[in-house]
Amino acid sequence: MNLSYFISKRISQAQLGGFSTVIHKIAIVSIAIGLAAAIVSFLIMKGFKETVENKVYSFSAHLNVTKYTLNNSTEEQPFDFNIDLYNNPDQFKFVDHVQEYTHKPGLIRTENEILGVVLKGIGQSFDLARFKENIIEGRFIQFNDTTYAKEVLLSKTIADKLDIKLGDDVVVHFFQNPPRFRKLKLVGIYETNLSDYFDNKIIIGDIKMVQRLNNWSDSTAGGLQIYLKQHTNVEEAATTIGESMDYDLFIEKVSDKYNQVFEWLGLISRQVDILLVIILIVVCVNMISVILILVMERTSMIGLLKALGGTDKFIQSIFIYNGINLIAKGLLWGNVVGLGVCLVQYQFHLFKLNARDYYVSYVPIGWDWQVVIGLNFLVFLVVALILVLPTSMISKISPIKAIRFD
Repeated sequence: MNLSYFISKRISQAQLGGFSTVIHKIAIVSIAIGLAAAIVSFLIMKGFKETVENKVYSFSAHLNVTKYTLNNSTEEQPFDFNIDLYNNPDQFKFVDHVQEYTHKPGLIRTENEILGVVLKGIGQSFDLARFKENIIEGRFIQFNDTTYAKEVLLSKTIADKLDIKLGDDVVVHFFQNPPRFRKLKLVGIYETNLSDYFDNKIIIGDIKMVQRLNNWSDSTAGGLQIYLKQHTNVEEAATTIGESMDYDLFIEKVSDKYNQVFEWLGLISRQVDILLVIILIVVCVNMISVILILVMERTSMIGLLKALGGTDKFIQSIFIYNGINLIAKGLLWGNVVGLGVCLVQYQFHLFKLNARDYYVSYVPIGWDWQVVIGLNFLVFLVVALILVLPTSMISKISPIKAIRFD
Protein backbone atom coordinates (compact mmCIF):
# COMPACT_ATOMS: atom_id res chain seq x y z
CA MET A 1 0.00 0.00 0.00
CA ASN A 2 1.14 3.55 -0.72
CA LEU A 3 2.61 4.81 2.58
CA SER A 4 1.48 8.42 2.17
CA TYR A 5 -2.05 7.22 1.36
CA PHE A 6 -1.99 4.90 4.39
CA ILE A 7 -0.96 7.73 6.73
CA SER A 8 -3.56 10.04 5.18
CA LYS A 9 -6.26 7.43 5.77
CA ARG A 10 -5.23 6.98 9.40
CA ILE A 11 -5.25 10.75 9.94
CA SER A 12 -8.78 11.06 8.58
CA GLN A 13 -9.96 8.25 10.88
CA ALA A 14 -8.25 9.59 13.99
CA GLN A 15 -9.83 11.84 16.58
CA LEU A 16 -13.42 11.11 15.59
CA GLY A 17 -15.68 13.76 17.08
CA GLY A 18 -12.77 16.14 17.54
CA PHE A 19 -11.81 19.36 15.84
CA SER A 20 -10.47 17.56 12.74
CA THR A 21 -13.83 15.92 12.17
CA VAL A 22 -15.58 19.30 12.23
CA ILE A 23 -13.07 20.69 9.71
CA HIS A 24 -13.59 17.67 7.44
CA LYS A 25 -17.36 18.12 7.55
CA ILE A 26 -17.05 21.82 6.73
CA ALA A 27 -14.94 20.99 3.67
CA ILE A 28 -17.33 18.28 2.48
CA VAL A 29 -20.39 20.48 2.96
CA SER A 30 -18.83 23.45 1.13
CA ILE A 31 -17.92 21.29 -1.87
CA ALA A 32 -21.32 19.56 -1.85
CA ILE A 33 -23.24 22.84 -1.74
CA GLY A 34 -21.07 24.36 -4.44
CA LEU A 35 -21.44 21.42 -6.83
CA ALA A 36 -25.18 21.08 -6.11
CA ALA A 37 -25.70 24.78 -6.84
CA ALA A 38 -23.74 24.48 -10.09
CA ILE A 39 -25.68 21.38 -11.22
CA VAL A 40 -29.05 22.96 -10.44
CA SER A 41 -28.09 26.23 -12.15
CA PHE A 42 -26.81 24.62 -15.35
CA LEU A 43 -29.73 22.19 -15.68
CA ILE A 44 -32.22 25.01 -15.12
CA MET A 45 -30.41 27.10 -17.73
CA LYS A 46 -30.52 24.11 -20.10
CA GLY A 47 -34.23 23.70 -19.39
CA PHE A 48 -34.97 27.37 -20.08
CA LYS A 49 -33.02 27.28 -23.32
CA GLU A 50 -34.64 24.10 -24.63
CA THR A 51 -38.18 25.03 -23.58
CA VAL A 52 -38.18 28.57 -24.96
CA GLU A 53 -36.33 27.66 -28.16
CA ASN A 54 -38.74 24.78 -28.81
CA LYS A 55 -41.70 27.14 -28.37
CA VAL A 56 -40.25 29.56 -30.91
CA TYR A 57 -39.22 26.86 -33.37
CA SER A 58 -42.56 25.03 -33.10
CA PHE A 59 -44.20 28.19 -34.42
CA SER A 60 -41.61 29.54 -36.85
CA ALA A 61 -39.12 26.71 -37.57
CA HIS A 62 -35.37 27.42 -37.78
CA LEU A 63 -35.29 29.28 -41.10
CA ASN A 64 -37.90 31.26 -43.05
CA VAL A 65 -37.91 31.83 -46.80
CA THR A 66 -39.87 34.80 -48.13
CA LYS A 67 -39.87 36.98 -51.20
CA TYR A 68 -37.87 40.19 -51.08
CA THR A 69 -40.02 43.22 -50.27
CA LEU A 70 -39.36 46.81 -49.25
CA ASN A 71 -42.49 47.25 -47.10
CA ASN A 72 -43.04 46.29 -43.47
CA SER A 73 -46.46 44.76 -43.95
CA THR A 74 -47.46 41.75 -41.89
CA GLU A 75 -48.65 40.10 -45.10
CA GLU A 76 -45.83 38.62 -47.20
CA GLN A 77 -45.34 38.94 -50.95
CA PRO A 78 -46.68 35.76 -52.64
CA PHE A 79 -44.50 33.37 -54.61
CA ASP A 80 -44.75 29.87 -56.07
CA PHE A 81 -43.39 27.59 -53.36
CA ASN A 82 -42.88 24.62 -55.69
CA ILE A 83 -39.13 25.14 -55.72
CA ASP A 84 -36.43 22.46 -55.35
CA LEU A 85 -36.17 23.08 -51.64
CA TYR A 86 -39.86 22.25 -51.14
CA ASN A 87 -40.17 19.42 -53.66
CA ASN A 88 -36.81 17.76 -52.93
CA PRO A 89 -35.75 18.64 -49.37
CA ASP A 90 -33.65 15.46 -49.22
CA GLN A 91 -31.03 17.11 -51.41
CA PHE A 92 -30.02 19.00 -48.26
CA LYS A 93 -28.89 16.44 -45.70
CA PHE A 94 -29.39 18.87 -42.81
CA VAL A 95 -33.04 19.71 -43.68
CA ASP A 96 -35.62 17.80 -41.65
CA HIS A 97 -38.91 19.30 -42.87
CA VAL A 98 -40.25 22.10 -45.10
CA GLN A 99 -43.75 23.59 -44.93
CA GLU A 100 -45.57 26.50 -46.54
CA TYR A 101 -47.34 29.32 -44.70
CA THR A 102 -48.74 32.80 -45.10
CA HIS A 103 -50.01 35.63 -42.88
CA LYS A 104 -53.09 37.77 -43.36
CA PRO A 105 -54.14 40.60 -41.01
CA GLY A 106 -57.69 40.99 -39.83
CA LEU A 107 -59.83 41.46 -36.76
CA ILE A 108 -62.22 39.41 -34.68
CA ARG A 109 -65.43 41.09 -33.66
CA THR A 110 -67.75 39.92 -30.91
CA GLU A 111 -70.72 41.59 -29.25
CA ASN A 112 -68.48 43.28 -26.69
CA GLU A 113 -64.94 43.27 -28.09
CA ILE A 114 -62.94 43.98 -31.24
CA LEU A 115 -59.40 42.65 -31.50
CA GLY A 116 -56.85 42.93 -34.28
CA VAL A 117 -55.24 39.60 -35.20
CA VAL A 118 -53.02 37.99 -37.80
CA LEU A 119 -54.21 34.73 -39.30
CA LYS A 120 -51.40 32.30 -39.99
CA GLY A 121 -52.44 30.06 -42.85
CA ILE A 122 -50.88 26.60 -42.81
CA GLY A 123 -51.39 23.51 -44.95
CA GLN A 124 -51.38 19.75 -44.63
CA SER A 125 -47.58 19.78 -44.67
CA PHE A 126 -47.62 21.52 -41.27
CA ASP A 127 -45.52 19.61 -38.72
CA LEU A 128 -48.12 18.96 -36.02
CA ALA A 129 -45.76 16.79 -33.94
CA ARG A 130 -43.63 19.82 -33.05
CA PHE A 131 -46.60 22.11 -32.39
CA LYS A 132 -48.86 19.65 -30.56
CA GLU A 133 -47.42 20.35 -27.10
CA ASN A 134 -48.67 23.96 -27.39
CA ILE A 135 -52.31 22.88 -27.74
CA ILE A 136 -53.87 23.02 -24.26
CA GLU A 137 -57.54 22.54 -25.20
CA GLY A 138 -59.40 20.93 -28.09
CA ARG A 139 -57.74 19.61 -31.21
CA PHE A 140 -55.91 20.72 -34.33
CA ILE A 141 -57.48 21.75 -37.63
CA GLN A 142 -58.82 18.92 -39.81
CA PHE A 143 -57.94 19.72 -43.41
CA ASN A 144 -60.22 19.06 -46.37
CA ASP A 145 -58.92 17.90 -49.76
CA THR A 146 -61.67 19.62 -51.76
CA THR A 147 -62.17 22.94 -49.95
CA TYR A 148 -60.65 24.90 -47.10
CA ALA A 149 -61.22 23.96 -43.48
CA LYS A 150 -63.64 26.30 -41.73
CA GLU A 151 -61.86 25.83 -38.42
CA VAL A 152 -59.46 27.97 -36.45
CA LEU A 153 -57.10 27.84 -33.45
CA LEU A 154 -56.89 30.78 -31.05
CA SER A 155 -54.39 31.43 -28.30
CA LYS A 156 -55.61 31.26 -24.72
CA THR A 157 -54.85 34.98 -24.42
CA ILE A 158 -57.11 35.89 -27.35
CA ALA A 159 -59.85 33.46 -26.32
CA ASP A 160 -59.91 34.91 -22.80
CA LYS A 161 -59.97 38.51 -24.04
CA LEU A 162 -62.90 37.82 -26.35
CA ASP A 163 -64.61 35.33 -24.00
CA ILE A 164 -64.72 32.66 -26.71
CA LYS A 165 -65.04 28.97 -25.83
CA LEU A 166 -64.35 25.77 -27.76
CA GLY A 167 -67.07 25.13 -30.31
CA ASP A 168 -68.04 28.80 -30.63
CA ASP A 169 -68.21 30.52 -34.00
CA VAL A 170 -65.51 33.10 -34.68
CA VAL A 171 -66.10 35.79 -37.31
CA VAL A 172 -62.82 37.07 -38.76
CA HIS A 173 -62.87 40.25 -40.87
CA PHE A 174 -59.96 40.58 -43.29
CA PHE A 175 -58.35 43.83 -44.43
CA GLN A 176 -58.62 43.93 -48.23
CA ASN A 177 -60.54 45.69 -50.96
CA PRO A 178 -63.40 44.91 -50.82
CA PRO A 179 -63.34 43.78 -47.16
CA ARG A 180 -64.28 40.17 -46.55
CA PHE A 181 -65.10 38.02 -43.57
CA ARG A 182 -65.22 34.32 -42.75
CA LYS A 183 -67.19 32.50 -40.11
CA LEU A 184 -64.96 29.85 -38.54
CA LYS A 185 -65.37 27.35 -35.71
CA LEU A 186 -62.99 27.39 -32.75
CA VAL A 187 -61.68 23.82 -32.41
CA GLY A 188 -58.49 24.33 -30.41
CA ILE A 189 -56.69 26.67 -28.04
CA TYR A 190 -52.91 26.97 -27.89
CA GLU A 191 -50.51 28.65 -25.45
CA THR A 192 -46.82 29.40 -25.85
CA ASN A 193 -46.56 32.22 -23.25
CA LEU A 194 -44.58 34.16 -25.87
CA SER A 195 -47.31 36.78 -25.81
CA ASP A 196 -45.44 39.60 -27.53
CA TYR A 197 -44.66 37.42 -30.54
CA PHE A 198 -47.49 34.89 -30.89
CA ASP A 199 -50.21 34.64 -28.25
CA ASN A 200 -51.39 38.26 -28.42
CA LYS A 201 -52.02 38.30 -32.16
CA ILE A 202 -51.63 35.00 -34.03
CA ILE A 203 -54.58 32.75 -34.90
CA ILE A 204 -54.12 29.62 -37.01
CA GLY A 205 -56.25 28.62 -40.00
CA ASP A 206 -56.15 26.87 -43.35
CA ILE A 207 -53.85 28.37 -45.97
CA LYS A 208 -56.40 27.46 -48.67
CA MET A 209 -58.76 30.04 -47.20
CA VAL A 210 -56.09 32.74 -47.57
CA GLN A 211 -55.39 31.58 -51.12
CA ARG A 212 -59.10 31.94 -51.95
CA LEU A 213 -59.32 35.37 -50.33
CA ASN A 214 -56.24 36.61 -52.21
CA ASN A 215 -57.12 34.84 -55.50
CA TRP A 216 -53.88 32.86 -55.34
CA SER A 217 -53.22 29.51 -56.93
CA ASP A 218 -52.84 26.39 -54.77
CA SER A 219 -49.05 26.52 -55.18
CA THR A 220 -48.71 30.09 -53.93
CA ALA A 221 -47.80 31.04 -50.36
CA GLY A 222 -46.22 33.85 -48.40
CA GLY A 223 -43.21 31.84 -47.28
CA LEU A 224 -41.59 28.54 -46.39
CA GLN A 225 -40.53 27.37 -42.96
CA ILE A 226 -37.51 25.06 -42.74
CA TYR A 227 -36.81 22.72 -39.84
CA LEU A 228 -33.22 21.58 -39.47
CA LYS A 229 -31.90 18.37 -37.99
CA GLN A 230 -30.30 18.38 -34.58
CA HIS A 231 -26.75 19.70 -34.19
CA THR A 232 -26.93 21.52 -37.53
CA ASN A 233 -25.04 24.79 -37.86
CA VAL A 234 -27.88 27.20 -38.67
CA GLU A 235 -25.58 29.82 -40.22
CA GLU A 236 -24.02 27.34 -42.63
CA ALA A 237 -27.41 25.83 -43.47
CA ALA A 238 -28.85 29.26 -44.27
CA THR A 239 -25.89 30.04 -46.54
CA THR A 240 -26.13 26.73 -48.41
CA ILE A 241 -29.89 26.98 -48.94
CA GLY A 242 -29.65 30.65 -49.93
CA GLU A 243 -27.14 29.85 -52.67
CA SER A 244 -29.55 27.32 -54.20
CA MET A 245 -32.54 29.68 -54.45
CA ASP A 246 -33.51 32.42 -56.90
CA TYR A 247 -32.17 35.90 -56.27
CA ASP A 248 -35.63 37.29 -55.38
CA LEU A 249 -36.06 34.99 -52.37
CA PHE A 250 -34.79 35.90 -48.93
CA ILE A 251 -33.79 33.44 -46.20
CA GLU A 252 -33.84 34.55 -42.55
CA LYS A 253 -32.79 32.84 -39.33
CA VAL A 254 -35.56 32.74 -36.75
CA SER A 255 -32.96 33.52 -34.07
CA ASP A 256 -32.43 36.87 -35.85
CA LYS A 257 -36.14 37.49 -36.29
CA TYR A 258 -36.78 37.02 -32.57
CA ASN A 259 -33.37 38.16 -31.40
CA GLN A 260 -34.67 39.58 -28.10
CA VAL A 261 -35.70 36.13 -26.91
CA PHE A 262 -32.38 34.57 -27.87
CA GLU A 263 -30.39 37.45 -26.36
CA TRP A 264 -32.31 36.89 -23.12
CA LEU A 265 -31.34 33.21 -23.19
CA GLY A 266 -27.72 34.22 -23.80
CA LEU A 267 -27.86 36.55 -20.81
CA ILE A 268 -29.06 33.67 -18.60
CA SER A 269 -26.18 31.53 -19.86
CA ARG A 270 -23.62 34.22 -19.02
CA GLN A 271 -25.07 34.65 -15.53
CA VAL A 272 -24.77 30.91 -14.89
CA ASP A 273 -21.14 30.97 -16.05
CA ILE A 274 -20.41 33.82 -13.65
CA LEU A 275 -22.10 31.87 -10.85
CA LEU A 276 -19.87 28.86 -11.57
CA VAL A 277 -16.74 31.02 -11.28
CA ILE A 278 -17.94 32.40 -7.93
CA ILE A 279 -18.72 28.89 -6.68
CA LEU A 280 -15.25 27.64 -7.64
CA ILE A 281 -13.59 30.59 -5.91
CA VAL A 282 -15.55 30.02 -2.70
CA VAL A 283 -14.89 26.27 -2.69
CA CYS A 284 -11.18 26.78 -3.38
CA VAL A 285 -10.83 29.34 -0.58
CA ASN A 286 -12.61 26.97 1.82
CA MET A 287 -10.34 24.07 0.85
CA ILE A 288 -7.20 26.19 1.26
CA SER A 289 -8.37 27.20 4.73
CA VAL A 290 -9.22 23.61 5.67
CA ILE A 291 -5.87 22.20 4.53
CA LEU A 292 -3.97 25.00 6.27
CA ILE A 293 -5.78 24.20 9.52
CA LEU A 294 -5.04 20.50 9.12
CA VAL A 295 -1.37 21.23 8.43
CA MET A 296 -1.13 23.46 11.50
CA GLU A 297 -2.88 20.82 13.60
CA ARG A 298 -0.40 18.15 12.43
CA THR A 299 2.75 20.27 12.76
CA SER A 300 4.29 17.88 15.31
CA MET A 301 3.66 14.91 13.01
CA ILE A 302 5.23 16.79 10.08
CA GLY A 303 8.35 17.50 12.16
CA LEU A 304 8.59 13.85 13.23
CA LEU A 305 8.25 12.59 9.66
CA LYS A 306 10.96 15.03 8.51
CA ALA A 307 13.21 13.90 11.35
CA LEU A 308 12.74 10.29 10.20
CA GLY A 309 13.81 11.23 6.68
CA GLY A 310 10.48 12.02 5.07
CA THR A 311 10.80 14.39 2.12
CA ASP A 312 8.64 17.48 1.63
CA LYS A 313 7.03 15.88 -1.41
CA PHE A 314 6.16 12.75 0.58
CA ILE A 315 4.55 14.77 3.39
CA GLN A 316 2.72 16.99 0.92
CA SER A 317 1.20 13.93 -0.73
CA ILE A 318 -0.28 12.89 2.64
CA PHE A 319 -2.32 16.09 2.87
CA ILE A 320 -3.14 16.06 -0.84
CA TYR A 321 -4.57 12.55 -0.47
CA ASN A 322 -6.52 13.81 2.53
CA GLY A 323 -7.86 16.73 0.50
CA ILE A 324 -8.79 14.53 -2.47
CA ASN A 325 -10.70 12.25 -0.11
CA LEU A 326 -12.69 15.26 1.11
CA ILE A 327 -13.30 16.38 -2.48
CA ALA A 328 -14.61 12.93 -3.46
CA LYS A 329 -17.05 12.86 -0.55
CA GLY A 330 -18.17 16.40 -1.32
CA LEU A 331 -18.76 15.54 -4.98
CA LEU A 332 -20.79 12.47 -3.98
CA TRP A 333 -23.11 14.45 -1.72
CA GLY A 334 -23.23 17.34 -4.19
CA ASN A 335 -24.49 15.03 -6.92
CA VAL A 336 -27.07 13.49 -4.60
CA VAL A 337 -28.44 16.88 -3.52
CA GLY A 338 -28.20 18.64 -6.89
CA LEU A 339 -29.67 15.83 -9.00
CA GLY A 340 -32.25 15.12 -6.29
CA VAL A 341 -33.52 18.71 -6.34
CA CYS A 342 -33.64 18.67 -10.14
CA LEU A 343 -35.50 15.35 -10.21
CA VAL A 344 -38.13 16.58 -7.75
CA GLN A 345 -38.63 19.80 -9.73
CA TYR A 346 -38.77 17.87 -13.03
CA GLN A 347 -41.46 15.53 -11.73
CA PHE A 348 -43.62 17.84 -9.59
CA HIS A 349 -42.92 21.43 -10.83
CA LEU A 350 -42.83 22.77 -7.28
CA PHE A 351 -41.20 26.10 -8.15
CA LYS A 352 -43.57 28.25 -10.22
CA LEU A 353 -42.80 31.29 -12.39
CA ASN A 354 -44.69 34.19 -13.89
CA ALA A 355 -45.17 32.98 -17.47
CA ARG A 356 -45.55 36.55 -18.76
CA ASP A 357 -42.00 37.38 -17.70
CA TYR A 358 -40.20 34.04 -18.11
CA TYR A 359 -42.20 32.45 -20.98
CA VAL A 360 -42.77 29.31 -18.87
CA SER A 361 -45.06 28.73 -15.87
CA TYR A 362 -42.54 26.73 -13.81
CA VAL A 363 -38.78 26.34 -13.46
CA PRO A 364 -37.80 23.91 -16.27
CA ILE A 365 -35.11 21.25 -15.99
CA GLY A 366 -33.10 20.16 -19.03
CA TRP A 367 -31.18 16.94 -18.44
CA ASP A 368 -27.68 16.92 -19.85
CA TRP A 369 -25.37 14.27 -18.40
CA GLN A 370 -22.37 15.67 -20.25
CA VAL A 371 -22.82 18.92 -18.32
CA VAL A 372 -23.13 17.05 -15.01
CA ILE A 373 -20.01 14.99 -15.68
CA GLY A 374 -18.16 18.08 -16.89
CA LEU A 375 -19.04 20.01 -13.71
CA ASN A 376 -17.84 17.13 -11.54
CA PHE A 377 -14.57 16.94 -13.44
CA LEU A 378 -14.07 20.72 -13.38
CA VAL A 379 -14.70 21.04 -9.63
CA PHE A 380 -12.47 18.06 -8.88
CA LEU A 381 -9.64 19.29 -11.12
CA VAL A 382 -9.66 22.91 -9.96
CA VAL A 383 -9.93 22.13 -6.24
CA ALA A 384 -7.37 19.30 -6.45
CA LEU A 385 -4.84 21.59 -8.16
CA ILE A 386 -5.44 24.33 -5.60
CA LEU A 387 -4.40 21.91 -2.82
CA VAL A 388 -0.78 22.46 -3.85
CA LEU A 389 -0.86 26.00 -2.42
CA PRO A 390 -1.53 25.26 1.28
CA THR A 391 0.62 22.11 1.29
CA SER A 392 3.61 24.06 -0.07
CA MET A 393 4.11 25.62 3.37
CA ILE A 394 5.24 22.20 4.62
CA SER A 395 8.67 22.83 3.10
CA LYS A 396 9.10 25.85 5.39
CA ILE A 397 8.46 23.90 8.60
CA SER A 398 11.64 23.19 10.63
CA PRO A 399 11.74 19.63 12.06
CA ILE A 400 13.16 20.75 15.45
CA LYS A 401 10.64 23.55 15.92
CA ALA A 402 7.82 21.36 14.70
CA ILE A 403 8.58 18.58 17.21
CA ARG A 404 8.54 21.15 20.00
CA PHE A 405 5.30 22.65 18.64
CA ASP A 406 2.33 22.27 20.92
